[in-house]
Amino acid sequence: MVNRIQEIKKKGFNMVPTDDRYSPAGYNPVDFSKIKLNSKILKDAIYDLNVYKKVNPRLGDKEFIMRAINNGNYDDMREISDFFYKTSGIYSRLCRYMAYLYRYDWMVTPYINQNSNSIKKEKIVDDFNKVLLFLDNFQVKRFLGEVALKVIRYGCYYGYIIQKDNTAYIQELPPKYCRTRFFVDGHPVVEFNMRYFDDLFTDSIQKMRILELFPKEFKRGYILYKEGKLPPDYAGDTSGWYCLDPTCVIKFNINDEDFPAFISVIPAIIDLDDAKGLDKKRMAQKLLRLVIQKMPIDKNGDLVFDVDEAQQLHNNAVRMLGDALGLEVLTTFADVDVADMSDNSNTNSSDELAKVERGVYNEAGVSQMQFNTDGNIALEKSILNDEASMYNLLVQFEAFLNDIIKPFNKTPKKVYFKVQILTTTIYNYKDMAKLYKEQTQLGYSKMLPQIALGQSQSSILANAYFENEILDLVNIFIPPLMSSTMNVDALNKSRNGSNTEGNGEVGRNEKPDDEKSEKTIQNRESMN
Repeated sequence: MVNRIQEIKKKGFNMVPTDDRYSPAGYNPVDFSKIKLNSKILKDAIYDLNVYKKVNPRLGDKEFIMRAINNGNYDDMREISDFFYKTSGIYSRLCRYMAYLYRYDWMVTPYINQNSNSIKKEKIVDDFNKVLLFLDNFQVKRFLGEVALKVIRYGCYYGYIIQKDNTAYIQELPPKYCRTRFFVDGHPVVEFNMRYFDDLFTDSIQKMRILELFPKEFKRGYILYKEGKLPPDYAGDTSGWYCLDPTCVIKFNINDEDFPAFISVIPAIIDLDDAKGLDKKRMAQKLLRLVIQKMPIDKNGDLVFDVDEAQQLHNNAVRMLGDALGLEVLTTFADVDVADMSDNSNTNSSDELAKVERGVYNEAGVSQMQFNTDGNIALEKSILNDEASMYNLLVQFEAFLNDIIKPFNKTPKKVYFKVQILTTTIYNYKDMAKLYKEQTQLGYSKMLPQIALGQSQSSILANAYFENEILDLVNIFIPPLMSSTMNVDALNKSRNGSNTEGNGEVGRNEKPDDEKSEKTIQNRESMN
């Protein structure tokens, strides 16, 4: 038998003995990773998981992420959040859902001092139109939506206000080079580190061109930085921090925290990715079939077929089954059999994966049903919680809009303008429009229903003027007269018209007695 094994080894066929005691001298075990299965090489049975770590070893490492959260390293957390926003569909959708939850519908209200006798109606209307034009040019909804997404994604947003004649522009500032430590009159005092220009622009000519694009005080601050006049403020601080004008800078965050809102969800997303990898390998294992082709051995333990013949039989089977899906060929010594590599356990892998996926949304505090609804489950309470989470940012946006229209409030003791952001969301705006419409019947604002449906005040006024004054549609399209649509003239006209009785009562004409029901006649007789 030993001679037969040595003969096989010379031919190139290595056998693995069941016990090292029977191994020939100098025998080397077979490297199973080199065994040919069809045209492929059998891979080691090691789970290759955590795709995020393979893409970026540092940002996909749970230990690094947890350390950044624990140490409060905002720069690392923002880098991690940005990476997962680009690579994880769940994370990016969570961020976009919260950022675009509110519709950022806004309206301007003039507050008029009714005791002032020097107020001119034409002046109020003119200033009102200027405020609307200013905010329309600013594109409030687009700007607030973009800022909300950056606040969710990076934890905060810094900007510098640049006022123009008919609008304003915001110069976004990198959070890495900004900080706030104080407040003045309710405004954050933003400090900007002038090292930004040296870190990002090495060419001096390009650096000066970039400085010219920034407001003038950035150039003054950079000159002070290069002259060494911006030393560290405390032990461990860095040099180069320059205090910007508080009336020109803005900062937004949620609940006075500068870290990404969903940073704690990312470790759960990594676990979900690993679980998906395991589930994928389990599915591949269920598809795998091994055709084991065993060569017969006689009673003396010798091969019936020559080694070359056995190798040829193996190659024939490989050529015949090489294109079959999930089918592999292995040649050995004995009978032919088919081995099923699928998992026969009763555990439902889809349920296990669903548990891990639910854990991601539980960590985020957001209902999974809002993204993948599979039942008639009420989500109103969960949505209300999400609205409450973003309401603090909505209040900051409202204060910002009122700050940028302050130049129009030149006579605040007589009249001043104030911006209000409605609490309309992508889920409740239709209900809010209906509610506002009901309020108009009590004499409240006629603009609110249209604003809740997404129109701006300027477009509402422009359409009303064009339709009523230019096209005269008010006299062409006449709605049926109802108590809610009648004006005083129509009401008086109806009283003097054909639909009134001699006693002056309003209503339809009384039916003749032969057309009245018996119950009506009885009621009339009982009243008499």
